[in-house]
Amino acid sequence: MKRLAIAGAILASALVVPAWAGAAELSKTTIRAADGTEVPVEVATPAGKGPFPPVLFIHAKRGYEGDERAHVRELAEQGFLVVAPDWQSGRFIERWPSAHNPETEMDVEAGLDYLKSLPNACRQPVGIVGLSRGPYYAIRLAAKRSADIAAIVSYYGHMQNPNAPEPDQLFRIAPELTQITTPILYLIGEQDYELRRMNGGRAFYALWERGVPVEYQVYPMARRAFDFRPDQTPEEKIATRHARERAKDWLIKWMKLTPQMRCQ
Repeated sequence: MKRLAIAGAILASALVVPAWAGAAELSKTTIRAADGTEVPVEVATPAGKGPFPPVLFIHAKRGYEGDERAHVRELAEQGFLVVAPDWQSGRFIERWPSAHNPETEMDVEAGLDYLKSLPNACRQPVGIVGLSRGPYYAIRLAAKRSADIAAIVSYYGHMQNPNAPEPDQLFRIAPELTQITTPILYLIGEQDYELRRMNGGRAFYALWERGVPVEYQVYPMARRAFDFRPDQTPEEKIATRHARERAKDWLIKWMKLTPQMRCQ
């Protein structure tokens, strides 16, 4: 009987999973930006009991669609409470806008405020995960509200104002990168656009020179938008899994989370 009890205890301990493990719950709502614009928002909540570490997800200029929703869900299944403001549809902006609309920064900031107000969000600085155009919003926010942001994960992000003239695109980085102290993880494919790799590389050196925690991860054989391409190669699928784990580890470290994905 004693052996059976011990075996039962071992089995029970093996079946114990963190409170956040399991399917995430997705919901939709609408918030208002500072100028009164209605901003559609999706919220991904981990399974289990909160509070949960808060993450702001900032989508790319291609829009907020199924691939973005899958990414947000995956973050929630890792244990993060995620808010994803749609900075395009509320202002009737078509997909793939070339120019940056500064008014949309209010939509993203409204998402940050909403995230921090949620009762099941930990009361602490948030993490940001941004794709392509998204990290430009992130560094702008970090320059404006550094105390509210613990870390940034940039997937092949803009490190320059998309509206800046060509010489600035080629030879300079956004001025915010000379001001912020927020830790940044930069993820990019080896075969991404040359200009994006150049801007990202310059951003890395500028941040590192000032002592800002920064890492620059290049994925061999990976193309533009390697993590959601419909024609992903086997190498890009592995790169995606690696990137998701690196992003999680970065957020855990700089958001100062416990191994159980709990806030301190």
